[in-house]
Amino acid sequence: MQSSNADGNLLRGTLDFLLLASLEHGPLYGLRIIQDVQQRTGGHFNFKEGTLYPALHRLEKRTLIRAETRPSDTGGPPRKYYHLTPTGQTELSRQREQQRAHARALRPYLEFA
Repeated sequence: MQSSNADGNLLRGTLDFLLLASLEHGPLYGLRIIQDVQQRTGGHFNFKEGTLYPALHRLEKRTLIRAETRPSDTGGPPRKYYHLTPTGQTELSRQREQQRAHARALRPYLEFA
């Protein structure tokens, strides 16, 4: 995953949160997840399929998401759509609060830069 000016270690810790949050409002397939993250972050976070699919498989193994194959709406091959599970929703809530606490803790340092 790449970001316009961010450290790789910080980004790796954010990937799962971004993927879970992308699925919060409904199922998406891989390319749409990438596009959603790029759009919602104003292009700040940008990752490739080689980063996305291992992360999705890891989340699926942890039962945070579930995959379902559906026919393509464009007539192409079937697509794998990913859904947030109830366990995934709980984990997203936990991670969201962690992200908020992190942002609150950094705020005093960001304001004086």
